[in-house]
Amino acid sequence: MLTFLGSPHRYCDGLSRRSFLQVGSAAVGGLGLGGLSLPAILRAEQQAKSRTHKSIILIYLSGGLAHQDSFDLKPDAPAEIRGEFNPIDTKLPGVQVCELLPKLAGMMDRLAVLRSVVGQRDEHTSFQNLTGFPMNEALRDQKPNFGCVVNRLQGATSRVVPPYVDLFPTMQHKPYNSAGAGFLGPQYSPVKADGEDLASMKLRFISPEQFRSRRELLANLDEFRRQADSLEVAKLDTAYASAFEVLTSSRLVEAMDINREDAKVRARYGEGSSKHQGDGAPLWNEQLLMARRLVEAGVRVVTVGFGFWDTHGKNFTHLKKNLPPFDTAIAALVTDLYERGLDRDVTVCVWGEFGRTPKINKDAGRDHWAPVNGCLLAGGGMKVGQVIGSTDKTAGYAVGHPIHYQDILATLYRNVGIDPHTTVRDFAERPLPILPSTAQTIRELI
Repeated sequence: MLTFLGSPHRYCDGLSRRSFLQVGSAAVGGLGLGGLSLPAILRAEQQAKSRTHKSIILIYLSGGLAHQDSFDLKPDAPAEIRGEFNPIDTKLPGVQVCELLPKLAGMMDRLAVLRSVVGQRDEHTSFQNLTGFPMNEALRDQKPNFGCVVNRLQGATSRVVPPYVDLFPTMQHKPYNSAGAGFLGPQYSPVKADGEDLASMKLRFISPEQFRSRRELLANLDEFRRQADSLEVAKLDTAYASAFEVLTSSRLVEAMDINREDAKVRARYGEGSSKHQGDGAPLWNEQLLMARRLVEAGVRVVTVGFGFWDTHGKNFTHLKKNLPPFDTAIAALVTDLYERGLDRDVTVCVWGEFGRTPKINKDAGRDHWAPVNGCLLAGGGMKVGQVIGSTDKTAGYAVGHPIHYQDILATLYRNVGIDPHTTVRDFAERPLPILPSTAQTIRELI
């Protein structure tokens, strides 16, 4: 929080200039919106309504979903490998998925399934999925989150809507939580819906009249204004102007209010629960509807932590509870995008940090398995309706077309119009690559 003090003069709402003026730090510094006059804001808003933009909804499955019990079943494997579930046919001839995914099976022509994702490490973190690098390397080199890079290179589509909104809840296992802006600086951090950031965008505790008085208070801080020739202070001044623009606009808050959505659409997504599962994310279906509303409002990147999949024990019992709402929510999101004509502009990516062991353990669970994983993609104008890559008869190793996990992020960058081999500048103005030179877009999808 930023706090400024003034002289004791009182305003109409009873506040004195010596009262605190507080604005949430993300609203001030993390939106990257800049300051403009009201006419310029209105012009920018009108222009934003007339153009489309590319967006990503990245859904992170904390803990790692069992790929062989969802999208890569092995019905002919021995019992200790194949598990309890049966495969069902999908809309794509010859392609089968788990019996607990009937809705996704019925729309497989709108999905791309990657069955041979490689390169991930055995680590319970979201770093590989969100930065493209293992946790230790990402922390050491301050690698930025994917959404923060998009923020830095493309900026906002609207004066009052941030480029990147992170719907991750604050999870008990800290490495599950989303990485920050790293070497890009905090001004490119996401707006987080869990905690102070969203609250700072809602005028919940004061009336509009009181808020206008606070703005007048800031405008009359003479001593502060006399220092405005300082570069750092000037930046803060611009940030405050941006914060006020966001705070007085209802566009973002309305986008996150799913109660404004048609009841039939809300019912299609299902509810799930806001209660955390284990030390990971909740299986909260409504967040996927919120993600669709956010990209429709102008957000470029939305990240969602969805469910907990670390099934060392009772794997099949857990999946019987989790896969049906997962099936409902993902199918609803993809259907929604198609019905709204957003399927060419919005990419959906669903994946976790690794797969699960081919062999079922003594606790009817599957342990960590980094050699191969799966990923589900939709939208983005990609060539969907296909399965890319394959695994051996135990789903233990990729045997056809291995796809490095960094190639998935390269494809996501490409889908929002960013060259995955471009560079961004750090604090010292050094140009740094956003991904390694080895990362390539997945040609079958392009």
